[in-house]
Amino acid sequence: MSHLTIRGGSRLRGEAGIQGAKNSVLPILAATLLTADQVELRGCPRLRDVDASIHILRDLGCKASWEGENVLLVDTRGLSGCAVSEHLMREMRSSAIFLGAILARCGQAELSYPGGCELGPRPIDLHLSGLRDLGAEIDDAGGVLHCKAPRLKGREIVLSLPSVGATENLMLAACGAGGITTIVGAAREPEIVDLQRFLTACGARVSGAGTSTVSVEGGRRLHGCTYTIMPDRIAAATYLCAAASAGGEIFLRGAREEHLSTVTAVLREAGCSIRSDEKGIACACRDRLTAVCPVRTAPYPGFPTDAQAILMAALLKSRGATVFEENLFANRYRHVDELSRMGANIRVFGRVAVVTGVDALHSAPVRCTDLRGGAALCVAALAAEGETSVREIGHIDRGYQDLAGDLRRLGADILRTEN
Repeated sequence: MSHLTIRGGSRLRGEAGIQGAKNSVLPILAATLLTADQVELRGCPRLRDVDASIHILRDLGCKASWEGENVLLVDTRGLSGCAVSEHLMREMRSSAIFLGAILARCGQAELSYPGGCELGPRPIDLHLSGLRDLGAEIDDAGGVLHCKAPRLKGREIVLSLPSVGATENLMLAACGAGGITTIVGAAREPEIVDLQRFLTACGARVSGAGTSTVSVEGGRRLHGCTYTIMPDRIAAATYLCAAASAGGEIFLRGAREEHLSTVTAVLREAGCSIRSDEKGIACACRDRLTAVCPVRTAPYPGFPTDAQAILMAALLKSRGATVFEENLFANRYRHVDELSRMGANIRVFGRVAVVTGVDALHSAPVRCTDLRGGAALCVAALAAEGETSVREIGHIDRGYQDLAGDLRRLGADILRTEN
């Protein structure tokens, strides 16, 4: 299997661009099914999860092809099926987002439960209850979702918690429902705003994204468009934490601080100097970091769970102790054992992890446990003495187009070896 070899001790210095957002492009790819037309997506990152979405689209009879480095053309006029095979659904958790779009386009859908990183239970109950509210009949016996909805009808749907996936799925389904759908208690992530902008560019009437109430006027015929995916805020957070871990001075072209202000606030508290403008974010870390106030993950605009492991890795050599509280996923500390192999001092008590800074980290063979945990190992390896081998990096490829290349452009001593 492919692996990364990282020699720590080099301070980072340089500039890198930020890829298109993984968590934005996946629901947008599902949304292309609503257009029955051709869509050109610019700034589309080449990721394993994007490849999985393309396979689903092609399996449904659609066309998808790359034009240049990061331009993806999707033509959904040839849609010929409404069922997604089990092996395609198991490739990623967010494959569930196709349910609402297929149902809106075809009036029926058949999908198995999705796969993805093993971060603990992530049920799609809110997705299904919301679709039932819109008029869908869903039979989930035997692990397969058999859905019928010859006619969806808009109404008010109240989410018991701000689920990103459920909000997106219901937005897509609502585009095919008669009347107005109001989603109360909606998630507020920037990626949902990006989905609204894409749908609007296709002719939909959607408003409220970024707030807790999203309104969709359904029943409109949508058309294709050319659209540019927003920059990936978690990729930006990863490279900021890399600079915090290794020290140095970097500039992230295209990064938007307003999308990750909770992360930059913590890094400033730890001792980093961060400046931002319309061109990107500059980060300088010249001294040893200090521990920060407790970091508690929460739905946006709170601290993102996707950045928890990455920030933890950046603080492994800080002065003092930092408390992390993971409130969204039960198994999001799977990276801790691997970091401990490198000399980290981390104690876990249920949903709480206490990181006590150490004077030095050492190299070790480690393996990626999940997407963000894998990125965290790379961030830690930049500050470790010696040469660290990071294995099972297929997880990293799910969310980073070229993690090794980006870090190398920022001055890291990192090599990817294909086995």
